[in-house]
Amino acid sequence: MSENTTTPQFTPRVFSGIQPSGGLTLGNYLGAIKRFVSMQEEDFQTVYCMVDLHAITVWQDPEKLRHNTRELAAGFIASGISPEKSILINQSQVPEHAQLGWIFNCVARMGWMGRMTQFKDKAGKNTEKVSLGLFGYPALMAADILIYHATHVPVGEDQKQHLELTRDIAAKFNHDYGVDFFPITEPVIEGAATRVMSLRDGSKKMSKSDPSDASRINMTDDADAIAKKIRKAKTDPDALPSEAVGLEDRPEARNLVNIYAALNEQTVDQVLADVGGQQFGTFKPQLAELAVAKLAPISTEMARLMSDPAEIDRILAKGATQAREITTPILERTYEIIGMVR
Repeated sequence: MSENTTTPQFTPRVFSGIQPSGGLTLGNYLGAIKRFVSMQEEDFQTVYCMVDLHAITVWQDPEKLRHNTRELAAGFIASGISPEKSILINQSQVPEHAQLGWIFNCVARMGWMGRMTQFKDKAGKNTEKVSLGLFGYPALMAADILIYHATHVPVGEDQKQHLELTRDIAAKFNHDYGVDFFPITEPVIEGAATRVMSLRDGSKKMSKSDPSDASRINMTDDADAIAKKIRKAKTDPDALPSEAVGLEDRPEARNLVNIYAALNEQTVDQVLADVGGQQFGTFKPQLAELAVAKLAPISTEMARLMSDPAEIDRILAKGATQAREITTPILERTYEIIGMVR
């Protein structure tokens, strides 16, 4: 179905977003933001978003939501996303997201939404008490992408199903109205996207919701905190292997080697060629030094940006103005196609 995305009518454009639900971690950085930064240098127009409308599918304290939105924007900018190269927005300042979201609520089928595994994971046994927004949010996610006619979306494994839904919605809309209006968006799944695990338990994903702060590296951690958490990270007593196959049943060892490889732009095999045979007492200080060199400048710059929230707000307002130059005509044309009097 990829022929749509290569037709000349669609500008190569990337859209991706992160929820401002508090606390950026190393997992967000290596799993998503680092990739966002590199895509700025490729042949795409890039749009990156703090998806605050998605955040409120569960209740958010208003002051914390404001703080978290600005902190996420600061994290994006400090990590290398340039407001000069990318459009940087918070979702609610671009109303066309929600307006197209309603139209897509009317295109998507209940059966499609009911199959979304992430809803089942988040709602658990409590499906009667969660918000309607939590059930319907994949339709808004489709609107986030398609309101820009985005041709490519960098996605992790956990969002692949939602991108499939986006493609289904675009295809159904195009079919129902006899148009070729929305692109069939392509996922960008780059190699082995780094899945960063907890520093206390290599079988669990690194998470901002883990009660133990020692389990994660926060993007706001200073150099001392980063080094201390790596020194105290759980490991096993064996030396590091010289090939990746030797990490298979060693989740903590694999996690630390993965982090080193991602931060140093190497493959796991390249790292192990250098450090194979070392004990963790030798490897951990090297990892700590690398992590501090790569991450401490980001946390320092985030703190500087957060000291001037008005500047962050100016950047987001400018981004919203740029975004609406794209989204307003796309929404207008959508309304025309479906028969709304304009």
